[in-house]
Amino acid sequence: MPVFAQFKLGMRTFAADVAQGFFAITHNGMALLGLSLFFCVVALTVRPDLRVVTEAKLISWLQDRQYDATGIESDVDAVDRATATDPRDLPKQQANLAYWLSRKYRVAPEPVSALVSEAYDLGPRNDMEPTLILAVMAVESGFNPFAQSAVGAQGLMQVMTKVHVDKYQSFGGAMAAFDPVANLRVGVNVLKECITRAGSVEGGLKLYVGAGNAKDDSGYAAKVAAEHSRLQQVAKGVKVPTTPPPATAAEAATARLESLWEKAQRLTPFGRPEEEPR
Repeated sequence: MPVFAQFKLGMRTFAADVAQGFFAITHNGMALLGLSLFFCVVALTVRPDLRVVTEAKLISWLQDRQYDATGIESDVDAVDRATATDPRDLPKQQANLAYWLSRKYRVAPEPVSALVSEAYDLGPRNDMEPTLILAVMAVESGFNPFAQSAVGAQGLMQVMTKVHVDKYQSFGGAMAAFDPVANLRVGVNVLKECITRAGSVEGGLKLYVGAGNAKDDSGYAAKVAAEHSRLQQVAKGVKVPTTPPPATAAEAATARLESLWEKAQRLTPFGRPEEEPR
């Protein structure tokens, strides 16, 4: 056999041996990795405590990596704590209310959507119209969950926390007054008690605002009733202005100036209005 042919045959044999050896090593390595993963899964299934520890260490490692990359400390539970809902996920009536309230009270539609949804859940359970609950919330705090009055009424529904502190025990204590959902639930409970005692919604509203023994509630019940009526129309899809019509020429001029100011604030550096989000 010529030398060149022998050399070619030897190289071919050498390449085949290398390929076979590489395959064997890789195959054995993958098998070993597979077995390792199998035993890890079995161990984590049998020992839930190990799974918890492993998950905690993995999350901690990922958070450290994110902090190194961005300089921002992460919190994986933040989304779960956020009181927000996409209004597009709500039924039509609730979405109508969420968008309208968002515009009128200049708050984000997502947290308002969560409150609208909660009101629609609480209403039937407390023999109360959801739009009445939203009207009380609007008049009391303008959807500011951190609102506090001079006499100590707190949160969305302006509940007197010191008076009703027992109602917050199931939510972890008095500080839950500033949690939107907790305050809403306690406020609805207090409002229901007031309506039951008074025997009517109007009388209940007077008790709720602390004017049960007074001749005049400073127009509180009428104000809530008016907002309630508007919200009922909004829920039905009726186009309701977010501001009532001006009673005088001076009020009309002031409203016009405020409208022009709002439009000026929305202008881009090129003098064109920014596009509204869809």
